[in-house]
Amino acid sequence: MAQAEVASKSRSSPSPGGQSSALQGVLEKGTLRVGIALFTPWTFKNKDGEMVGFEIDVARQLAKDLGVQPEFHLFKWEKIMQALLNGDIDIISAGMVITPQRALKVAFSQPYNSSGIGLVTNIPLTKAFNGPKDLNRSEVIISAVTKSISEDLAHRVFPEATIKTFSSSEEAIQAVTSGKVHGYIEHEPITTFVALDNPDTVDEPLSKPLLETKEAFAVRKGDPDFINFLNAWIISHNADTWLRSIHEYWFEGIEWRKDVGTNP
Repeated sequence: MAQAEVASKSRSSPSPGGQSSALQGVLEKGTLRVGIALFTPWTFKNKDGEMVGFEIDVARQLAKDLGVQPEFHLFKWEKIMQALLNGDIDIISAGMVITPQRALKVAFSQPYNSSGIGLVTNIPLTKAFNGPKDLNRSEVIISAVTKSISEDLAHRVFPEATIKTFSSSEEAIQAVTSGKVHGYIEHEPITTFVALDNPDTVDEPLSKPLLETKEAFAVRKGDPDFINFLNAWIISHNADTWLRSIHEYWFEGIEWRKDVGTNP
């Protein structure tokens, strides 16, 4: 009944100015094209090569509530926003942090998840350092994912250091574990897992995140019907605690880690 009501209202209510609503297109096609990027545990491949993770669960439930099928499109992080702007996907569900700069290009829903950005360091390269402040030197190399909030934060927190970016978290993690860089800035719990998995080579020197973030869906601008539905969806699943439940599973539990394939 609710799905039929959503479909009926969207088909009869085009966006202002006669612009076709992306939500209307999704309902007519019966498919929600979701942009994702590899960041464990947001999205990763399990041992069978299947996409799993927090964002996969979110997108599947969102599509189910819309009465459509999810269709996942994997991008490198620096390509995902342009894919949305090009119309290659309908929505980004990839742990995208809300920022004023991004809001100039896309429309954000209310936040449906929050996390922090942490720091890990290579133990052999930093064993003589007196603390994180020693990372702010020109000879120090800090890694982050290209065009991510972590990259922006690295430049702000360590303006004197050399910031080296990578296309994926896997490459950035390999750089810090192998000693090619002194440190790596990334969303929790990725930094915690890297430190736990590499106790002899990687340390997590800070007791608190460098930054707290809010994550949301992103869609193309000029589609208030889509944003309205997404906000209602978030409010509903916060109220019934479903979002909290899956957040606890993916970000506070470790049971899922036994199913991790080649990703960290």
